Order: sequence, then C-alpha cells, then structure tokens
Amino acid sequence: MSALGRPVSAFGRAVRRLGHSRWFAACTPILVPADRLVARLTRGRVVALGLVPSLLITTTGRRSGRPRSNPLLYVPDGDAFVVTGSNWGRPEQPAWALNLLAEPSATVTVDGTRIPVRARLAEGAERERLWALLVAEWPAYLTYVRRAGVRDIRVFRLERNPSRQG
Repeated sequence: MSALGRPVSAFGRAVRRLGHSRWFAACTPILVPADRLVARLTRGRVVALGLVPSLLITTTGRRSGRPRSNPLLYVPDGDAFVVTGSNWGRPEQPAWALNLLAEPSATVTVDGTRIPVRARLAEGAERERLWALLVAEWPAYLTYVRRAGVRDIRVFRLERNPSRQG
C-alpha cells in the first residue's frame, strides 16, 4: 500500500527498488523534465506516472521571482503534504527547497487540484516522525542520505493556506 492507502502495482514496487541505484538518479535530467511535461499536459492529474504519491509544487524563484514548478513525491500528514529535499542524494540542495526557505508560500497541484500552501521546515522530533513516513513510502531516501554526505536533507510540511489564492 502507498502512503495514500492505494495498492502499489508490481511496476511501482520495481520502481521503488530501482530508486536506490545510481543510474536511476542519473536519469533525472531526463525524467524530471518529462514528468513536468506530463503534469502540465494533464493539469496535474498525473505526476510520476501515478507510481508514487506525487504532487507538482510551484514555488517563487528566490532570484528570478518567477514561478518554478517541480514534481515531488509526498506523503500526507493530516491535511498537510510532507516533502523532502533529497535531490536524489546529490551534494547540493534542490532549488525548490531553497525557494521555499526564501518564500514559504507556494502552490501544490494534487490530482489536478491547485492548493495554496505555506511551507514549514520540520525539525527535531517532528522531523523524525515525518522522515519515517517518507522512508516508508520511498525507502531509497535512506540511500540518498548516504550519497548526500554531510548535506542536511530537509523535510517540509506543506500546510494548506486558505488565505492565499491558488
């Protein structure tokens, strides 16, 4: 079962195993733009080919001020969304996470619905609890921690922000 309580297909289970491999992470320069395109064409109804619970996050570029969209795996936590800046275990922080630190207001698109959110960096016991949820959905995050070395892999709780227009 996925974090959303949906059954995981045999293909989805295989992708979760492949997530640990370096070549899978090396494919992200092709996979992520393709995923963005599919998400845009389906108006956010299909992200990550529906294999893992995914959303499209739109942040404000910290330098450009322009909207930047990225597909991300998420797990639910109540009515919030939990995401992590693993960047596939690369040594650098993902740009979207740095954007959230600079401007925590963002929009997520889940199953075609745009939802305004406010990001909060999880720390301490809350981070550990949320990290366990993420690893249960995508065990390869443990591999990414080893690859990232000393870099802190941030965990964000994206809380619904009804006062902001989506």
